[in-house]
Amino acid sequence: MAVGWSRDGAVQDQIDANVQDAVKLARSRLNDGASLTHCEACGAEIPAARRKAIPGVRLCVGCQSDLEKQQQTPAGYNRRGSKDSQLK
Repeated sequence: MAVGWSRDGAVQDQIDANVQDAVKLARSRLNDGASLTHCEACGAEIPAARRKAIPGVRLCVGCQSDLEKQQQTPAGYNRRGSKDSQLK
């Protein structure tokens, strides 16, 4: 069923595109390579349990927490524009 000016299946295409963007963002944030023994930001020792649990870890828990606070997840946005925005 078409909604407004969109074609059939456009809503699902929008959902698929949002999911693909989220997966792409998550993959870009994955660690790779060998884990470091000391944090690359502050120099604190990274516990062996953390290095074993998270392959490729580069930051201590504190620095990782600070980094994740700075990285905001993109808010959902309307890819096709609303009818109201097209009327203005």
